[in-house]
Amino acid sequence: MLNKLSWTIILLVFVGQYNGISQSLVQGEVYDGEEGIPFASIVILELQKGVSTDEYGEFSIDFLEEGEYQLQVSTMGFRSKTIEISVSKNDTLDLEPIVLLEDILGINEVVVTGTMKETFTTTSPIKVDVITAKYLEKNLAPTNLVEGISLINGVQEVVSCGVCFTNSISINGLPGAYTAVLMDGMPIYGNLASVYGLNGIPTMIIDRIEVIKGPSSTLYGSEAVAGVINIITKDPAEQASFSLDIMGTTHGESFSNLAWSPQLGKWNGYVGLNHVFINGFHDENEDLFGDIANMDRVSLFTKWSKDRADKKISSIAAKYYYEDRRNGVEGFLRDRAYQSLRGSEDIYGESIFTNRMELFGTHELAGEESFKIDYSFSHHAQDSYYGSDYYEAQQQIAFANFTWNKRVKSHDLLLGLTSRYQAYDDNTIATRTESGNEPDHQFIPGVFVQDEWTLGRKWTILSGMRLDHYQAHGFIAAPRLNVKFKPTTWSTLRANFGTGFRLVNLFTEDHAFVTGQRTVEILEELKPERSYNAAFNWNQVYTLGNSQGSFDVDAFYTYFTNKILPDYGTPGKIIYENIDGFAITRGIGMSLNHQFSFPLAFNLGANFQSVEETENFADGSSVKRNVEFAPDWTAVGTVNYNWKKIGLNLAYTLQLTGPMTLPEVYDLNTEGQPIGDPRPTQSATFAFHNLQLTKSFNASNWELYAGIQNFGNYVQGLSPLVGVNDPNFAPGFSPYFDTSYAFSPVHGREFYLGVRWNTGRKF
Repeated sequence: MLNKLSWTIILLVFVGQYNGISQSLVQGEVYDGEEGIPFASIVILELQKGVSTDEYGEFSIDFLEEGEYQLQVSTMGFRSKTIEISVSKNDTLDLEPIVLLEDILGINEVVVTGTMKETFTTTSPIKVDVITAKYLEKNLAPTNLVEGISLINGVQEVVSCGVCFTNSISINGLPGAYTAVLMDGMPIYGNLASVYGLNGIPTMIIDRIEVIKGPSSTLYGSEAVAGVINIITKDPAEQASFSLDIMGTTHGESFSNLAWSPQLGKWNGYVGLNHVFINGFHDENEDLFGDIANMDRVSLFTKWSKDRADKKISSIAAKYYYEDRRNGVEGFLRDRAYQSLRGSEDIYGESIFTNRMELFGTHELAGEESFKIDYSFSHHAQDSYYGSDYYEAQQQIAFANFTWNKRVKSHDLLLGLTSRYQAYDDNTIATRTESGNEPDHQFIPGVFVQDEWTLGRKWTILSGMRLDHYQAHGFIAAPRLNVKFKPTTWSTLRANFGTGFRLVNLFTEDHAFVTGQRTVEILEELKPERSYNAAFNWNQVYTLGNSQGSFDVDAFYTYFTNKILPDYGTPGKIIYENIDGFAITRGIGMSLNHQFSFPLAFNLGANFQSVEETENFADGSSVKRNVEFAPDWTAVGTVNYNWKKIGLNLAYTLQLTGPMTLPEVYDLNTEGQPIGDPRPTQSATFAFHNLQLTKSFNASNWELYAGIQNFGNYVQGLSPLVGVNDPNFAPGFSPYFDTSYAFSPVHGREFYLGVRWNTGRKF
C-alpha cells in the first residue's frame, strides 16, 4: 500500500514539473545550396546541447525554454555557421534553410595524428596539415599518395633513381627515409616499403592525409624524425554503394578504380580495386632509356567497421599490392621483352616485382574506460634485377599498440604499451656474414605516456615521453613538449620541442648500390641518429567582408648527431659512416589560404630552408656542406573556381622547386673516361604547372574531368643517367654508369581525361 502511494506521489510530482516546463521546438534543414548535408552537428552554445542532422540534412531540438540562443552548425569540409534564434514559450520555430559554404581552410577538420586521439585542427596543440581526398580530386586528380602530397607546403617527392624512378617523401628538406608513413595511425611503411610501396597507396582508399612536420618519435618511434604522414582510410559507413573512376593519359597510362560498399548485418564494408597499366617507350631526352617507368599494378583494399551499441570503434582492413615495374633501353621494353631479358648482361633494364600484404585494425574495448588496441602486420617481398645484378629481399613488420585514455580534471592522459617486430632478409652483404646468411630480426618493446593539460581557454600544455628498447643499442628515450596559446578565438600560437631517433637500414632505404655500378663501403658500425628539434607556429584566421582566410607562419630548427649521409664523391663508390660532427636543418614556412564569398579560393605556400652538415677532422679543421637533394626553397599554389550553377570547377596548381645541391658525377669522353670537370653540382629552379577542369552532373552522380600536367613542359636539363655513352660497354653496363643525378621527373607535358561515377551515399 505504501509502495503504491509512494509511486503515485512521485508520478504526480514528475507530471506537475513536466507540465510546468516551457516545451518549445526548433527545427530546420542544413544544406550546401543543392542538397541536404547529413550528420552535421547542431549545438545550442549556451546549453551545450546538440543533435545531428539526419540523412536528409534535417534536424529538430525540443524541450527548450523560452529565450535567446546561439545555434552553431558545423560539419567536416564546410565552414561553421552561428545564427541567433529567439524561442517563444510552447512554440515551434521553423528556421530558414541553413546554407553552409565549403571550407578549404580545414578549420573544422578532425585530426588524430598529433595526439593519437580525435580532435579538431583548431584545438590540437600539435600543428597538423590536412588535405582531403575531395580537395585532391578537385585540383590535381592524383593517382597515388606520392602525387597527392605535392600540394602540401614543405613536403615534396624525391626521385631516387633515374631508371626505375622510385621515390620517397621529403619533409622540410630531409631525405624520405626520415619520414614515417602511417596507415590509420599504424607504422607499416618502413624501410623497404618506403622505396617501392608508397606508389601502391591509391587515392581511391584515402579519406584524408594528415601531416606533422618535425620529430614525432614520442608517439611513433624511429623513422618519425622529419615528421609523420598519416593516411586515414575511408570510413565504410559513409561511402557510396558503388563507385568508379577511370583515367587515361597521352603517355599511354591508364588508371582505374572500382569500389563496392556492402552492409552485412552490423558490419559496413568497403572493397576497392585499383589497376594501373603503363606499357610504352618514350625517350624525349634521347639518353637511350625510357622517360617513364612501365608497370602493371594491382591493389586490392577492403575495410570493415562494426556498428556497436556503445558507439565505440571496431574496424579491420587489409590490402594486397602487386607491381611489375620495369624500365631500361628500348630493346628491354618493346613487346614486353623484359620477361625473358631479366638479368641480361647485354641489354640493360631494371625489373622489379613487388608483392605486399597488409592487415591492420583498431578495437576499442567495451566499458566506461577508454582502452584501445591498434594492430598491424605487413609482408613485403621484392624480386628484382638491376641490369645483371639480382636483388631479392623480404621484410615483415608486426605492430601492436595498447593505449588507455583517461581524463582527470584538466589533464587528458594517454598511456601506451607498444611492441614491434621486424624481420629483414636479402641476398646482399646486409645479411651476409662469414658463416653464411643471417637475416636481421628485431623485437622492439616500448612504453609512452602523454599528458595534455588544459589551463583555461587559452593555454594547453602537452608533454610526453617514449622509451624503446633495442637489442643492439639498449634503451632510447624520446621526450617532447608542446605549448599552445590561444589569445583570441582566431589566433593560435604553438611551440614544440622534442627529440627523435632513427635506426638506419641502408640496404632497404638507398638502392643506389644496385641501380648503378657503384660499390658500397661502410667504414664503421653505424650508430642511431639522434635529433633535437624546436618549432614555432602562428596561425591566424581572418575575415574580409563575407570572405574568410587564414595564414600560417612556421619556424623550425633541428640539430642532428651521429648523422649518416651517403658520400658519392668517390667515383664508383658510395661511402657510409656517422659523421664526426653535426647536421642542422632550419627554415621558415609561410602559407596563405583565402576563400572569397563568391566561388573563388586560393592557397599559396612557400618554404625556405637550409640543410647543412659540418664534419670535423682530426687536425681540428672542419668543413660545412649542403646536404644533397635538399632544395633551398619550395613553393606551392592552388587557385580554384567553382561555378556551382553549371557544375563546373576550374583548378590551377603550381609547384616550384628552388636550387638544390647535387652529387658530383662525371660525364665520359669519347674514349669512355671521366672528363675533368663534374656536371653542375647545383640544380636550377624549376616549376610544374597543372590545369584541371571538372564537370559535375549532379542528377546522375557523374563527373567528367580533364587536365594538363606540366603544361610548361619542364624536363630535367641533363639526363639523370651518367656513363650511358661509354664506347667500351653496352648502355648501362659501363663501370661509370650511375643513376644518382635524378632530381625531378623527366617526362614532359601530359594531357589526361577521366570519368567518375557513384550511386550516391549509402544510408
